[in-house]
Amino acid sequence: MKVSNSRGFTLIELVVVITILGILAAFAVPKFIALDGQARAATVNGLAGSVKSAAALARGLSMATGNTASVTMEGTAVSLLNNYPDATAGGISAAINASAADFTFSAGSGTTTAATWTKVGAPTPANCVVSYTAAAANATPTVVVTTTGC
Repeated sequence: MKVSNSRGFTLIELVVVITILGILAAFAVPKFIALDGQARAATVNGLAGSVKSAAALARGLSMATGNTASVTMEGTAVSLLNNYPDATAGGISAAINASAADFTFSAGSGTTTAATWTKVGAPTPANCVVSYTAAAANATPTVVVTTTGC
């Protein structure tokens, strides 16, 4: 008499497991697809926080040193307007030192136009931005975040 010890799964068991995994994947995949947009929006919001912090730090440094035209932050000269960084590349962009790989920077011209950072890789880049308008006299700068196109 021959005794057979078979090991492994039957075809039915494999089909049932594959079917269950397919059903789970059908519910999980849509949740993971939306994560890239949320990640881009979080990056834009993080940059906005960095811009606000850099402007406040530059103002504090300006007030502490008495320099109203420019200050040096981490070895980089930052041009000021009304004790806050101006909207040029030598102003707020120099203050935050953002990575060029993540955002495209467009400099403003002092107080007339806003400096903008556009998120690279956004589906609608014009609607995935941070804009910085330099401070008017006796006011604070304005930071506006748009994440509808992220």
